[in-house]
Amino acid sequence: MIKIIKSHERHHANFGWLDTRWHFLFDTYHDPSNSNWGALRVFNDDVIEPGQGFGMHPHRDMEIVTYVLSGELEHQDSTGNRGVIHPGEMQVMSAGTGILHSEYNPSREKPLHLLQLWILPRTRGLKPRWEQRQFAPAERLGKLLAVVSSGELAGTLAIDQEAQIYVSELPAGSEVKHQSRQHRKVYVFVIEGDLAVNGTQLAAGDQARIADEPKLSIQSTKDSELILLDLPDVQR
Repeated sequence: MIKIIKSHERHHANFGWLDTRWHFLFDTYHDPSNSNWGALRVFNDDVIEPGQGFGMHPHRDMEIVTYVLSGELEHQDSTGNRGVIHPGEMQVMSAGTGILHSEYNPSREKPLHLLQLWILPRTRGLKPRWEQRQFAPAERLGKLLAVVSSGELAGTLAIDQEAQIYVSELPAGSEVKHQSRQHRKVYVFVIEGDLAVNGTQLAAGDQARIADEPKLSIQSTKDSELILLDLPDVQR
């Protein structure tokens, strides 16, 4: 089963300083029938204006993954971590027993475009943890590059869930394959370009929610960028 959610079908909110598209129930968007896809609880596509951002706010018992597409993100949290995330960098934050953090666009001129994903953890009450890493464009060119896992994949950032996240840049006419296990769910989001997933077409901003399709063939019809999540089928 491959269910396509088109870009224009996503919940859109514009607060002036923040232009966002929420893929699942979030904040003022209330739809109990669209609360998660397996362990994926939140997928937000945010554009933050220069000099703006989210002030200190709390999280608890959630694995939060942030992927910067353009611009820069300044992170600060209550455990003393502080850093700037650049395009192509991935950040993970395990909220655990509780953490306060802020996210801010430090630029005076350029907007910040990021994807933020929340993944349900296996274990509640862990010690909060933060980490970030740069993944060079050449590493994801023409292949699915693993960037996040539970620690079983070498070179990845670790989260407390049996989930894997991959990113890829596919030149026009190229193909990558992904094989999942039984009783897993897969989530594909097209950052830019046009793709076909097992023959089903997706354009920029489209998402595919996939179940019972362990073998995936992803073909690009023009230069494309994507993110793929392989997820346990857990209920919220």
